[in-house]
Amino acid sequence: MDRSLVWLFYYSALVVVMWVPYILNAFIVRGILPTLGNPQPDAKPLSPWAQRAKLAHANAIENLVPFLALMFLAHVTSAPVAGAAAVFFFARLAHFIVYTLGIPYLRTLSFLAGFGAQVAIALQLLQHV
Repeated sequence: MDRSLVWLFYYSALVVVMWVPYILNAFIVRGILPTLGNPQPDAKPLSPWAQRAKLAHANAIENLVPFLALMFLAHVTSAPVAGAAAVFFFARLAHFIVYTLGIPYLRTLSFLAGFGAQVAIALQLLQHV
């Protein structure tokens, strides 16, 4: 498989499992049955770290769409982007971890590293279009 698609798979798999920590927290805070039922407006709030994990997951989903497009184009054009794709993956993994832990400046740096990797991929694609 093309390396660009491998990194797309890795990131997609990561995004798929990011919900697990905050749902486990919901089981603890709200109970299993209420969590499995329909969300209620008066439900107990998640722990602060779980709220941050949920926000980090939403941000990861938002970043999956452009990354998917970039990796598809990289695959079609055979642009060499595996290094930048790896940087993107690890930056986004770091973003989820530091966002969940509530470390603000590292969160911003990891987000910018992921953004920079996407820009690098886009610039590489421009040379192969």
